[in-house]
Amino acid sequence: MKRHTWQRDAVRSALDTSETFVSAQELHAALRESGTSIGLATVYRALADLAVEGEADSLQQEGESLYRACTPGSHHHHLICRNCGLTVEIEADEVEQWAADVARKHGFSDPQHVVDVFGLCANCASA
Repeated sequence: MKRHTWQRDAVRSALDTSETFVSAQELHAALRESGTSIGLATVYRALADLAVEGEADSLQQEGESLYRACTPGSHHHHLICRNCGLTVEIEADEVEQWAADVARKHGFSDPQHVVDVFGLCANCASA
């Protein structure tokens, strides 16, 4: 585990305030706007460390890594609004069973996976 620095703590705190996945550039801009003097490279390093340690989720969207604070130690998946980016953690039970069944059907064992489900949240669907 990496040592905690004020920069890493600032990045984690900024992630905690977002309900959506954000890019390192967006997070860096928000930190700078709030008066935190932190370099973009430091934000990238902190986000990578948080993702490795399970304190942040990451996904690739249009060639860019996006990050969101997550519940450490819990295996979960996401529902992500394609319009506004609202993200909700969902429990893994049904997905786990589906992955195991599909793997077994095709002769695979010990399946590992990453599942993110994209759709429209209730607010965006009704707009």
